Amino acid sequence: MGKIWFYMLSIGIVGSIIFDNLGELNKVILTEASRGVEFAISLAGVMALWMGIMNIAKDSGLIEKIGHKLNPLMKKLFPSVPSGHKAMSYMVMNIALNMVGAGNGATAFGLKAMGELQTLNNKKDTASNDMVMFLVINISSIQIIPFTMLKVRMDLGSQNPGEIILTTLFATIVSTIVAIITCKMLQGNRRCK
Repeated sequence: MGKIWFYMLSIGIVGSIIFDNLGELNKVILTEASRGVEFAISLAGVMALWMGIMNIAKDSGLIEKIGHKLNPLMKKLFPSVPSGHKAMSYMVMNIALNMVGAGNGATAFGLKAMGELQTLNNKKDTASNDMVMFLVINISSIQIIPFTMLKVRMDLGSQNPGEIILTTLFATIVSTIVAIITCKMLQGNRRCK
């Protein structure tokens, strides 16, 4: 990934020298860099809010209650994860944060879940079916409230930033169902091991 960024920047700099736009390049770099910092800080507030809420939910036992309610579904999706294992609570927290559009905040719980799933994995150099299924659900991720996209739309001056909520919800439900079915079918064919 670092090489890709290096080549993109190099091509941009060389292109601006060739076409005599070096001054314009400097101007864009400075303005976009400051906009990038502003955007990151504004997203950090949303992420901090949801991380705090999820940590409170975890400490209060709410995540365990939600996990208990979701246990039948989670057991079907992740059959080799023992009941009460830490991986389940981390996966529930990750899925919940992704559902409210706080994907950046979900990443930490996703990494912890993968680490816990790895402890259950017999083949350490190959992802288990449960690890693949979790990754598939994480990537397709049902979005109830896409906070990040709403924030981006608000920053760009959208008259109605919330108009995407229903279509986003529908699209992500369909994508998650298709992803789960496809993964289960491939697991049945022993290709998703």
